[in-house]
Amino acid sequence: MRIRPVLALSSVAAALLLAVPQSGAAATPAAPSGAHPPKAATQPKKCSANTLRLRAEQSSDRRVLHLRVTNRSSRACTVDRIPVVTFGNLDGAALPKPAGQSGPYRISAGRTAYASVRTIADRSDPQARRVRSITVSADPARFGRSFTARELGAGSTVLVWEPVTTWWKPSAAAADRVLGLR
Repeated sequence: MRIRPVLALSSVAAALLLAVPQSGAAATPAAPSGAHPPKAATQPKKCSANTLRLRAEQSSDRRVLHLRVTNRSSRACTVDRIPVVTFGNLDGAALPKPAGQSGPYRISAGRTAYASVRTIADRSDPQARRVRSITVSADPARFGRSFTARELGAGSTVLVWEPVTTWWKPSAAAADRVLGLR
């Protein structure tokens, strides 16, 4: 597997760039004394690890894994819009398709989001690596959950070379369409 940049670093860099004032930016006028600041559209809080259920399984297309994350809490919350998928002890993570930066993805209470991961384009590729497990995280700041190849239904190993993952989607079919599977 080729070495891939860690997604969390790109989100940190983006946050730093956004925090730097741009030259020529207009100043926001001060609110009158005693006035309340305007209410901004609020994003739900990040999902806590104990409110999420992560699942992963081999699809009928042996090159693809299906991921699900379910919000088991009674309130909407957010995960990172790009799942972090790593493979055994190999360096790097699956690259997002389409390419993009980290950001929040809202999951309503009791709802599930879906992603598809193509682990390898050609199963006969001589550069394919074999791993006994994958790890999936809905937040790059957390470790996530590991799944053995057997738990995934992939046999004893998962073949991997230049893996890609979709962003979280509202249905499995929508995630598969990103990879051109439906």
